[in-house]
Amino acid sequence: MDKVIIIMGSKSDLDWSKKISASLKNFGIKVIMHVASAHKIPLRCVELIKQYEKENVVFITVAGRSNALSGFSDAQTFCPVIACPPYSEKFGGNDIFSSFRMPSGVAPMLVSEPENAALAAAKILALKNENLKHRVIEYQNKMRDILINDDKEINNG
Repeated sequence: MDKVIIIMGSKSDLDWSKKISASLKNFGIKVIMHVASAHKIPLRCVELIKQYEKENVVFITVAGRSNALSGFSDAQTFCPVIACPPYSEKFGGNDIFSSFRMPSGVAPMLVSEPENAALAAAKILALKNENLKHRVIEYQNKMRDILINDDKEINNG
């Protein structure tokens, strides 16, 4: 079964992670969530990554402020890592900069919206799952139809 592991830096990231999880479940993807700070419990973080990477999963990391979790996680695994840090007004959104620049050999993808992070994970997993591929295409067609209908409504309404 397709699986995404969401690793949060702290429990305060749970609401953001639940948004990602809900979108993943709409694609029929199993979601497992853990809290494992790269700053405070890095060995636990590595332990989780090594446990799940055997299943060829996609990791989504959710950590605000100084997002060490995404780069740290990516450096520990061959599996794809998608960084989806929660938006914070507290720093005027500037904490996102800790997710942009990574050292050489470290390449987590950055997707700033929860629903889009789920879509990115679904697309990655769909490369080896024909049923999931069709669900992704169906989702994309639904999103296109919304725009076409909106355009009709504006111009005919």
